[in-house]
Amino acid sequence: MKQPNNTKTKIYSTALYMRLSRDDENFGDSVSIETQRTILQKFAAENGLRVYGEYVDDGWSGTNFAEVR
Repeated sequence: MKQPNNTKTKIYSTALYMRLSRDDENFGDSVSIETQRTILQKFAAENGLRVYGEYVDDGWSGTNFAEVR
């Protein structure tokens, strides 16, 4: 059956958020961050999500947040 011309496909935008795992913080520029990025990019691509940005918390946590001013 032919779809009506007024049917629109929704396009969803998203951002990727990666955070350093405390278990991985001894590895420098975290293996965890790269693994998370790969998984999230794959998920977005497989689900038709448009990625408009990436946010990375690599080494910051609630324990050292107060040091940032």
